[in-house]
Amino acid sequence: MGRGMVLCGLVIAATHAWADDSRRVVGTWKLVSFWNEFQDGSEARPMYGKNPTGVMVFTSDNRFMAIVEAEGRKPPQTDEDRAAAFRTLIAYTGMVRFEGDQLITKVDVSWNPGWVGTEQVRSFRFEGDRLQVMSPWVMSPNLGKITRSTATWERSK
Repeated sequence: MGRGMVLCGLVIAATHAWADDSRRVVGTWKLVSFWNEFQDGSEARPMYGKNPTGVMVFTSDNRFMAIVEAEGRKPPQTDEDRAAAFRTLIAYTGMVRFEGDQLITKVDVSWNPGWVGTEQVRSFRFEGDRLQVMSPWVMSPNLGKITRSTATWERSK
């Protein structure tokens, strides 16, 4: 019975921690940096330049949305420009839930149609007023390589 009570206490504490994290992220976040690591050992680099732009929003009803743009994007004029515009953007939205140090988005709209209906899993951690969001190793739809990204966000003031 003692172990059962301890386990129950741990489950309740974990549930409260997840609820705290979901409340803590509610609001609008501005992109600070976006780095990619490459599984093939290539040097990590800022994925969308040194000054990418982006906004990430978490609502109190568990809606998540994000858009990230590379620095220097220009309106496309040719098919090549349009392909480049696709490669220099990430945008998706869906309902989000928190499980431990992971945020899981059930994607319902995306710049990449292959993500619609999937669950996108990201690890996260807070560092003061900043939020780091890390992807698992995945095939990048923009790069055609297996990569892992780390986006750092700062709460909008």
